[in-house]
Amino acid sequence: MPLILLCAQLAGRCCRRLGQPAVIGEILAGILLGPSLLGRLSPGTERWLFTAHLAPVLDTLSQLGLVAFMFLIGYELDLGQLRRHRSSAVLISHAGIALPALAGILLAVPMYTRFAEPGVGFPVFALFIGVAMSVTAFPVLARVLTDRGLDRTPLGALALTSAAVGDVIAWCLLALVTALAGHHGPARVLVTIGLSGAFFLVMRYGVRPLLVRVGRADASRPVPVAAVLPLLLGGVLLSSYATDRIGVHPIFGAFLFGAVMPRNLPPVNAAVEHLRGVAGLLLPLFFVSAGLNIRLDLLGSDPTRWVWCLLITAVAMLAKWGASSAAARVDGIGWPQALSLGALMNCRGLTELVILSIGYQLGVISSLVYSLLVVMTLISTAVTAPALSGIARVFAGRRPAPVPPPELATVSSTSGTAF
Repeated sequence: MPLILLCAQLAGRCCRRLGQPAVIGEILAGILLGPSLLGRLSPGTERWLFTAHLAPVLDTLSQLGLVAFMFLIGYELDLGQLRRHRSSAVLISHAGIALPALAGILLAVPMYTRFAEPGVGFPVFALFIGVAMSVTAFPVLARVLTDRGLDRTPLGALALTSAAVGDVIAWCLLALVTALAGHHGPARVLVTIGLSGAFFLVMRYGVRPLLVRVGRADASRPVPVAAVLPLLLGGVLLSSYATDRIGVHPIFGAFLFGAVMPRNLPPVNAAVEHLRGVAGLLLPLFFVSAGLNIRLDLLGSDPTRWVWCLLITAVAMLAKWGASSAAARVDGIGWPQALSLGALMNCRGLTELVILSIGYQLGVISSLVYSLLVVMTLISTAVTAPALSGIARVFAGRRPAPVPPPELATVSSTSGTAF
């Protein structure tokens, strides 16, 4: 465990110095320690380090870090910003989901006959590939915007809002995939969807008012952080357990609990910071574990598999980037901002890895497909920062058309109302 944490920290810092997100380094650390490199150079050393009894411990700790992280994603979701930019965000996010998902489903047709696991139906496999092609990593995107000073700009606000809307859609589609993969028959899937809707209503109209009352205690007798933190952690775990029992992944419960959590309450904010420390410690274990599961050795010297790797990467990047940029242009945004927005929406990172890990754990995709999609994720994430710099150099000296404010968005009000 100390070796894993040390390697993750060192690799993450090296990637930050190169202008890349730390998650890329953490995954590379897992690849270096796993069967792709260490397992080939010294199989005995790998078996000695990663013994059979370590796998369940590592998986449990990494899943706890993942659940805490998903709670933070839900908690940091700016619902006010979603409402302000909803028209433009709906157009861009829907285009950025629809075209890549369609491209992924079409690509899944030849992939299914070559790479699908036995017993996995084509609808589940194709829908999962479509979801994997259409995801944007909200947290990595936020970090890229902050590092480049774009988080407070109209372009940054629109990118974050579009990514948040797109991720909500992707999570809903993934919930459908997990329901289809975990149960047989349409009746059970409908029951799972119905229970998920009921759980959302309970969280929104039952749990949230209760949390508001707890957070807004009498000012003369404020609730201590030591009392809020167990309540917070217990709520995250119980919500995750509930969605797991319903038939969808535990991360959905943690995300929803974070979304309904009241903001700007001092005891809640202090408790969230403690939980952020837990996630910061355990989450790298998840990404190292993701790297350990990558089997680049399965690609080997077979040129066909490497061609598939390049094809998947090219289709995912072109579809996502092109669809998001075209939608931004339709909304009246100038070419520099539209292309930059497309590059930002093409950043997959953490969210994509979470989705791929879920598909791999459910048996929807094989180890080979998992490895192919992780390579696509790493490349599309690593390209984001250089692409923004390249676009800025190409359009240097030109006065860009401003990003329209929310009230001047050209998308029809029907789309905003639907959202």
